[in-house]
This record gives sequence, C-alpha cells and structure tokens, in this order.
Amino acid sequence: MTTLKKSRMNWIISANSNIYDHSSSFEHFGFIDWRQGKSKFEIGDTVYIYCTRPLKMIQYKCRIEKINLDSLKIRDDKEYWKDIDEYLKSIDGKFMRLKLVEQVSNDKMRLNSLKENGLKSAPQGPIKIKNIVLLNYIETYFTDNYQTDYFPDLVSEEGEEYEGAKMTISVNKYERSSKARENAVEFHGLNCKVCGINFVNKYGGIGEDFIHIHHLIPIHEIGKNYKINYKTDL
Repeated sequence: MTTLKKSRMNWIISANSNIYDHSSSFEHFGFIDWRQGKSKFEIGDTVYIYCTRPLKMIQYKCRIEKINLDSLKIRDDKEYWKDIDEYLKSIDGKFMRLKLVEQVSNDKMRLNSLKENGLKSAPQGPIKIKNIVLLNYIETYFTDNYQTDYFPDLVSEEGEEYEGAKMTISVNKYERSSKARENAVEFHGLNCKVCGINFVNKYGGIGEDFIHIHHLIPIHEIGKNYKINYKTDL
C-alpha cells in the first residue's frame, strides 16, 4: 500500500527585539536555537518570525533543522539577550534549531497587510498557517523583488565580473537585502556621512527615510565571499 508523504507545516512565531537581538544572532551564526514550547514542530517545517512592536512585521524565514534539543546541545547566545532575567528563563526546556533561509524588511509583510490577507491578529504564540490565502500571500511577497531601495552600489547577482577588477566577487542575498539596509540605517542614522546631507532637509517629504548606502571599501576591491559588516563597511 502506498503511503502519502506528510506535508511540511508552515508556522508564524513572534519575536521581541527589545529582549533579544535576533538580527545580529542570525547574522553571526545563521541559526538560532529557539525554545520549542509545547507546539508540535517537525524537522523541515518552515517558520516565519514576526517581529513585534515597533516593527510589527514578518522579517525572517527559517527552516527547522533540529528539534528536542536540551540546554547542553544548544549554542551559548547569552550576549544577544538584552534582558538577563529573560535569558535565565530561556535556558530551560526543549529547543529547536531555526536555520535562516531569508530575511527582508518589506512593507507587504507588515501586520496591516497580513491581516488584509487572512491573518486574524498579531501573532503571540506559535500559529500554524492553515489559511491558504495567507500562505500564498506570504510566499509570494516575502522577497526583496518588490523593494525599490536596494543598495545602489551592489551587484544584482551572485558572482559578477567587473572590468579591471582583480577577481570575481560574490555578494550574497543578505548583503543586498532590505534587512541589511534597515540595519545600516538603524545603526548609522539618516545623515549621510559621505555626501554630508540629510535627504529630508534637502528634498523635503519625498526624502523621508531615504539615504544612499555607500561602501567605504570599493566593491571591486573586496575579496571573494567577503561578508559585509553594516557597522564598519557601509
């Protein structure tokens, strides 16, 4: 008798950036060992992470690599916790390993847009995505293809030749992503340190939240597979 292969589940879980620095943790390691709770997660499931106030949007897509890990089998991420009491509470119970697949900062992933497409309310506990309209919406728009504020200086594809360059370089999705831009703006602010201007002051309302992201090291001088640090390189 032929058995049907069990389909993988899609989930939404919530994260509070005031308690834990998810962005840096994913950037440095590519995964987070997350408290599993009582939900029936399975290896291979897709997990979308909804960031609570002030962002109120889905920003991370992950795949579950491991489940039922105890505290002795997870990485020490104490440095990313902003609240030591929350950290101490977090080390009990079972954990699952969430491997980062993609991260975006896309207006189509904001709470209002999600609610217009089937999400009932802001995620708090884990939610199984059973609404096919909502799932199709998230899968369609969880991408940077709909962004208009890419890094202007970055190549559009991984591995592209430059005339006169020493070698072919590789720029990954993170380095040209809207999330990387958001991190750079959050860290450096909107006053351009290279141009010496603030776009709001110069152009009025049309320049709100806009800044040209510059590379301090010309991209053709960067070695192959160099990972850009938004704090020091942009």
